Amino acid sequence: MRIITFLFLLISMNSFAQSYADQIAKHRETYKQDFIKDERSPLKKNDLQNLHFYEADSAYKILADVEILKNEKVFKMPTFNGSSSDYYKYAHVNFVLNGKKIQMTLYRSVSLSTNPVYKDHLFLPFTDETNNKETYGGGRYIDLDAKEIVANHIEIDFNKAYNPYCAYSDGYRCPVPPEENDLQLSIKVGEKLYTGEKKHQK
Repeated sequence: MRIITFLFLLISMNSFAQSYADQIAKHRETYKQDFIKDERSPLKKNDLQNLHFYEADSAYKILADVEILKNEKVFKMPTFNGSSSDYYKYAHVNFVLNGKKIQMTLYRSVSLSTNPVYKDHLFLPFTDETNNKETYGGGRYIDLDAKEIVANHIEIDFNKAYNPYCAYSDGYRCPVPPEENDLQLSIKVGEKLYTGEKKHQK
């Protein structure tokens, strides 16, 4: 009976792993197609072969505690082209990853918050120890939604971490991840280094 229970558990775990991998594969396919649809995109169809990703790992899909911040002042988040964009700190998120207690900050864009389509958009830029080695040196981004905060918790999936447009081309105003979101560990999921030639806008 124990053997049957163990086998059932093993099959269930394998099924979950496969279905999660399928979910991430679909997410990445949509992500690639969005480059083709976006007129501002730095990449064309032929460039997509130079996008690379780590294997999906559900251990990096975590449920974080959320602490909403009050009365935060607008600040200027530097961008890679030397300009800046207006943001304010929306919340702190706390969780444990790879045995380490981590706190990160979620941000809200002032300009996007005035757009009804993006009014709930939350921005999670970060750097980690894979930067300049396996991933883009300028860090990566994760998009979240304020409506996804339930009972002071939000799901953060690092498998969905993606590169800013500046990883592929100059000429974009990509925010530089603030120092408070510099993780002292390697996040070996999400998007890797782009292997195509970096483009230059005229």
